[in-house]
Amino acid sequence: MLEFKYDTQLLISGENLDEDAISDYFLENFNGDSLLAVGDEELIKIHYHTNEPWLVLEYCASLGEIFDVVIENMERQAKGLKG
Repeated sequence: MLEFKYDTQLLISGENLDEDAISDYFLENFNGDSLLAVGDEELIKIHYHTNEPWLVLEYCASLGEIFDVVIENMERQAKGLKG
């Protein structure tokens, strides 16, 4: 069984985005691992494993427009099922 079940990926489009501040917020406020927050001031790509993807979506939506959202259940994938 995986500690963190959901592979959560999305893009954030906005202004004055700060990948370091976003990474720090994730580390201080969410339980998860495998964090990637990369991009520039206008576009950030997020990749994160968590059991609470809705919290990630809520926070990221507060920063700008979110799109290309993908949430995959890695436990199902490990069993050979559609994630």
